[in-house]
Amino acid sequence: MDTEAQHTERDPSSPADPQPDPATDDGSRSVRVSGTSSGAPETPEDAEDTEDTEDAGRGPSWRRTGLIGVACVAFLLLLSHFVAQPFLIPSGSMEPTLQVGDRILVNKLAYRFGSEPRRGDVVVFDGTGSFVQEERAGDPVTGPVRDAAAALGLAAPDETDFVKRVVGVGGDRVVCCDAKGRLSVNGVRVREPYLTPGDRPSDVPFDIVVPPGTLWVMGDHRSQSSDSRDHLGSPGGGMVPVDKVVGRADWIVWPVARWTTVTETDAYDSVPAPPAGGHPVGPRGSGHG
Repeated sequence: MDTEAQHTERDPSSPADPQPDPATDDGSRSVRVSGTSSGAPETPEDAEDTEDTEDAGRGPSWRRTGLIGVACVAFLLLLSHFVAQPFLIPSGSMEPTLQVGDRILVNKLAYRFGSEPRRGDVVVFDGTGSFVQEERAGDPVTGPVRDAAAALGLAAPDETDFVKRVVGVGGDRVVCCDAKGRLSVNGVRVREPYLTPGDRPSDVPFDIVVPPGTLWVMGDHRSQSSDSRDHLGSPGGGMVPVDKVVGRADWIVWPVARWTTVTETDAYDSVPAPPAGGHPVGPRGSGHG
């Protein structure tokens, strides 16, 4: 009886039930649903997902790279506008302090919080209205590109931008030259160690009083510098308004061999402040040829 029962249960005419596999049975439902391993045909959406996965594995797309590049340029332009601007030296008027091709960083925060330019500072300023009477109209197409390149120090600055050294501030009387060819400020003779060797303080004499709120500026390479002396007879008398100063030249960042700070000078340490009532003798200026 027991034998017959066992034979009935194992009747070969009955289909054999597959034995469950504990390792795969639980996951079979999810596999069949996803259609990735059950033999179901791949849909277009699945193909797109596969391509996206492959692209992600190959690295960032060109669009992402482009966006990152634009963001970096925008950040640098903001930094240049508000904090520190690269400036390409286009001429030898400030040699030996600054040489042709140097790229300097102009500290735009130097005079932002109540401070004003001091005697001896090397400054970048907008010469419109003092050194250049009218601002030239730029090309509406290439102008913005050129301005952006100049702001990043990749192109020469605008023709209205200049870099010079402050020799006199508001109220100062600047005179040149005495019997030994020296310049004086407020009656004190100034020894200028930053001048190009062989240059004199000025080839043409002048005697001026700097109006309040303005600066008297000169290049270190006096024989090659077009500076305040050249504009004594122009409107403004060659004086640069303080509010036209872009910032102070603090660092030389290129070429690598010239990485350094722009050295401060002690040439004006003994110069006194101008008298409260002004100088008793008015300006006696003459043009610089």
